[in-house]
Amino acid sequence: MCRWSNSQGSLTRLTKPLIESGLLVEAPGTGDADRSRQGRPSQPLDVVAESRSFLGFKITADMVYGVVTPLRGDITDRLDRPLDGREPAEVVDLIARMAAELAARRPAPAGIGVGGLVRERAVVGDSPFLLWRDVPLAELVRERTGLPAVVENDVAALVEAESWFGAGRGLERFVVLTIGAGIGHGLVLGGRRVPYAGEDRGFGHHWILDPNGPLTPNGERGSAVSLLTIPSIRYQVRAATGRDATYEEILAGAAAGEPMAARVIGEAARALGRLVAQIANFAMPQKILLAGEGVGLMDVAGVTVNETVRAHRHPQASPVALEAKVSDFHDWARGAAVLAVQVLVLGTAGE
Repeated sequence: MCRWSNSQGSLTRLTKPLIESGLLVEAPGTGDADRSRQGRPSQPLDVVAESRSFLGFKITADMVYGVVTPLRGDITDRLDRPLDGREPAEVVDLIARMAAELAARRPAPAGIGVGGLVRERAVVGDSPFLLWRDVPLAELVRERTGLPAVVENDVAALVEAESWFGAGRGLERFVVLTIGAGIGHGLVLGGRRVPYAGEDRGFGHHWILDPNGPLTPNGERGSAVSLLTIPSIRYQVRAATGRDATYEEILAGAAAGEPMAARVIGEAARALGRLVAQIANFAMPQKILLAGEGVGLMDVAGVTVNETVRAHRHPQASPVALEAKVSDFHDWARGAAVLAVQVLVLGTAGE
C-alpha cells in the first residue's frame, strides 16, 4: 500500500489521474495512526494490480521466454518458444505470436519489455548471441504488435525488478551480481538504479580476480569471466579431462570430491568471494543479491565463498548480507516486464 498526503497539492495532482484511470484506489484509513497526525489526514492509496498487464521477453541464442505480470510484478503466466531463426524479422514475428497467445486470456497488455543489450531503450546495438548490430527492435515490435515496446539491457531490467519487487525492495544501497553465461552487475543507490553507458560491455572480461588464474577463450587470464562463467568452467574441465560435462555434472562431481571438478569449483568459489568482497568494500551495499543460472555454485561451495569474503574484508567490517537466488530465464523476462511498467506507466526507469 502507498500513502500520499492529500494536503499536498502536487501529489494530489499526480495521483488524481491514476485514480481516474483505475490504477489506484482509495483504501480504508488506519484509525488512530491517521488521527494522530496534525493537519488534514492522509489518504492511503492502493495499487489495483490487475488493472493492467505487461508482457516481458528474454531472447537467448535459441529460445524466447515470455511472461505476463500485473502491476506488482509477479509472474502470472509464461510461455516459451524455440527460435525459428535469428534474423530480426523472424524473432519479432515469434514475439508477436507469443504476445497474442499470452494476451488472449487477460486484459490487453499495456506494453512489452524486451531484454537485450541496447541503446536508448530502443535499439539493440550489439548482441553477440544473436549476431545483431543496430537493430531497432522496439520499433519493429511496436509495428508488428501495435503495442508500445521498451527494450533494455537484461541485467538492468533484472536490477529494476529486484529493486522494486524483490530482494532489494526498500533498500537504499543494493547490488545485483549475476553469474551464468556471462557476468552482470547492477548498482542501486538512493533507492534508484545507477545507469551507466558501459553496462552492456561485459565488465567481467577485465575484472581480474587472480592474475595467475586460468586462461580461457573468453576473458583475460584470471578474470571474473574466466573463473566464474558456466562456459569457462566447462572449458577448464574439458581441457583437463577431455570430457564434456554439463555445469550440473561438474557441481555434482565437486560435491562428491572428484579432483578436477573440485579444483575448478574451488577456484570459482574463491574468485566469487573476492569479487563479492571487492564490491562490498567499494559500494558498501546493504545487500548483495547473487542471481543467475550459475548460482548453484553456492550450494556446493558456499562455505568457501563466505570464508573468502571475510578474508578480504576488514576484521571489524559489518558482515556482507549476501542472498543467493537461482534465476531462470523467466526472471529475466519478468525484469523486462517490470521495466515496461516503469516506463509506460510512470514515464521513467533508472533516470
